[in-house]
Amino acid sequence: MERELWDTESTVVVGVDEVGRGAWAGPLTVGVAVVPKDRRVYKIRDSKMLTEAEREALFERVAEWCSAWSVGHASYLECDELGMSAAQKLAARRALERLGVTPDHVLVDGNWDFVGGARTIVRGDSTSLSIAAASILAKVTRDRIMRAQADQFPAYNFEGNKGYPCPKHKSALQALGPTAIHRRSWVFMDHLMWNGLERFHRPGAQLEIPFAE
Repeated sequence: MERELWDTESTVVVGVDEVGRGAWAGPLTVGVAVVPKDRRVYKIRDSKMLTEAEREALFERVAEWCSAWSVGHASYLECDELGMSAAQKLAARRALERLGVTPDHVLVDGNWDFVGGARTIVRGDSTSLSIAAASILAKVTRDRIMRAQADQFPAYNFEGNKGYPCPKHKSALQALGPTAIHRRSWVFMDHLMWNGLERFHRPGAQLEIPFAE
């Protein structure tokens, strides 16, 4: 994909991918990456096709290999206050602002252009090295954030599920209620035990329903 664009003199091609949209807790994270024309990294692929250990082992190599890269976040509060679509746009804008280069062309994984003026590619991480790199950088960065939160909220297994739905996470929510980093506008929160945190309702908006990552 990058070669096709480089042949049309699109010098700076930026790959974009997001993680965390379907999580119940923690930030939504967008990674952006520019890869060099003349060097490759072995085994780079969609982060979801790699184990956590493989992603961690690749992270520094991918970061050093990229000509430029960055990540942007939308916090759990921003996900509640803005809604997921607007939060995803915000995280992408923050990532691109931190990139340090001006893109000639932007490639976004999936079928929704949350950047604006980008080319969307379904399963783009299998045809675009820059999207695959962005996927790894975003996933590892967000995973590290959630592991750091695990010590504060040990019952929720954030070190294992990274804030995504799983039986242990659901059981902890039902028994203890949400933590300070949970997204509290989603419909699954309706029937939980509340523990002093205020239930969040965004004015004039329907309750969010979680989507798969």
